[in-house]
Amino acid sequence: MSRVTEAGMEEGAQKEVQRVEQRAVGERETRWSARRKEGIVMRLLRGESLDLLARECGQPAGAISAWREEFLAAGREGLKARPAPVEDVALREAQRKVGELSMELDIVKALLEKKGHPQFPRRSA
Repeated sequence: MSRVTEAGMEEGAQKEVQRVEQRAVGERETRWSARRKEGIVMRLLRGESLDLLARECGQPAGAISAWREEFLAAGREGLKARPAPVEDVALREAQRKVGELSMELDIVKALLEKKGHPQFPRRSA
């Protein structure tokens, strides 16, 4: 592994890549973790050769290119074999929107109080 790569990688990712490098050339693993894929993608993004990485880790260059595109589109979540269910993503988005609207409401209430307006307007019966 090059010194540039070692300096820019997290310790856990370094050890993981070193384990992959030490495996026999013909041996192939069936499943790669998101962290391992991320380490390879980061090396690719730092400028290492795609072909060299493909030979080194025993994965097809097309698979590594796909990992890079998935990573760029969605970060580490995109590299997971089982991404979060659509319902979870929709729930997180709804919770984010509720939080955003709550903050806006608090700001409007504070501005109204500052101007001397009552919080809830009185209605005539």
